[in-house]
Amino acid sequence: MINQVGQIMLYVHNQDESVKFWTEQVGFVIISEADNGQGMKWIEVAPSKEAQTSIILHNKDLIAKMQPELNLGTPSLMFFTEDLDKLYQNLSDKGITVGEIVNMPSGRVFNFADREDNYFAVMEKK
Repeated sequence: MINQVGQIMLYVHNQDESVKFWTEQVGFVIISEADNGQGMKWIEVAPSKEAQTSIILHNKDLIAKMQPELNLGTPSLMFFTEDLDKLYQNLSDKGITVGEIVNMPSGRVFNFADREDNYFAVMEKK
C-alpha cells in the first residue's frame, strides 16, 4: 500500500543552475547529492530537511540518451504556503517570474517559473 509521495523527478538541462534556483531563490535546502562517477549525478532538494516529499534534479539530456522512452516533461506541481502574499513578494523581489494571484474555489493561487521556464503553482493553505 502506498502511503506518501516520496520523491518527484525533475529533469533539467542545467543541474547547477537549477540547484541555485531552488536553494538561493526559492529557499529549499539540499537533502543529498550523488554522483556515480560516470557523469550521472542527481541532487535532492526540499523545502526543509524534515519535508516528507523532495525533488530530485536529474540531467535531462543524459537521461534522454539513457532512456529515450521516458517522459521527461515537467511535472505539474502544486506547493502550499501559509502566507501567499509574503511568498509572492519574496519570489518577485528575487527576480523570479510570477503569475498573477488568482482566487480559485480551493484558495488563492499563483504560478512561478524556474530558469528553464518550467512553471509550478503555489496555493495558500492556512
